[in-house]
Amino acid sequence: MSNEPITLTAGDAEATVLPGNGGRIGGLRVGGTELLRQGERYGCFPMVPWCGRIRDGRFGDGAVVHQMPLNSPPHAIHGTARDAAWRTARVTADEAVITYDLTDPWPYSGRVTQVIALAEDGLTLTMSVETYESSFPAQIGWHPWFNRTLGGPGTLGGADGPGAEIAFDPAWQEERGDDHLPTGNRVEPKPGPWDDCFGMPDGVDVTLTWPGRLELKVTSREQWVVVYDEQEAAVCVEPQTGPPNGLNTLPRLVTPLEPLEATTTWAWRRL
Repeated sequence: MSNEPITLTAGDAEATVLPGNGGRIGGLRVGGTELLRQGERYGCFPMVPWCGRIRDGRFGDGAVVHQMPLNSPPHAIHGTARDAAWRTARVTADEAVITYDLTDPWPYSGRVTQVIALAEDGLTLTMSVETYESSFPAQIGWHPWFNRTLGGPGTLGGADGPGAEIAFDPAWQEERGDDHLPTGNRVEPKPGPWDDCFGMPDGVDVTLTWPGRLELKVTSREQWVVVYDEQEAAVCVEPQTGPPNGLNTLPRLVTPLEPLEATTTWAWRRL
């Protein structure tokens, strides 16, 4: 099938999937209100086969060291799939399945499958990485850009309104070095603004609240979440299978017998 844009609907919820633009969710509207920041680099993109930054773009696999392009000098950031065209495998009214075959500059062969399932009160994203050849380290995550305020036509309760409030209770915060990478130390969670990784051993559970309008809960069985709210226009809540630089510090292995899979759900309710 082609990689043309896909529109999913469920009740008054509508999601736009853009296989041709990095397999990202280009828009998510609830009752006509857009929840995601618009723009070709925004929406919500998949982070695969790694999440966040890799120090100096290098990661080791046994004795072999691989070099990734430095797309966020001096580091490599957010994987390769967000810059590629995905292919549409299957579409129904409320679900899309899209795939991406790993290729250069990633040194291993494999296939990424992403399932986007829309319901009236939530969106569930599931991603898997599988290989039939060499095993390799990998990570999975998502990078949504949620609008800080819910503005524009069809808004819930007004034109702009108060900004999103972030509530979560992490067990620790990864200490961030001057190079924006975790130092390896775990510290007590600090107040924002954040561009930081947090540990949630019982699973990611972060609530965004636009007061008087909408509550949205980001959950995942995974134990790591990056929260970024240093930008005026948007806030990001990024569930992932390991911390930044995790290919070097906490790799998850994809093998011919065991793919790597992760899921996140965004559940919302009107206030």
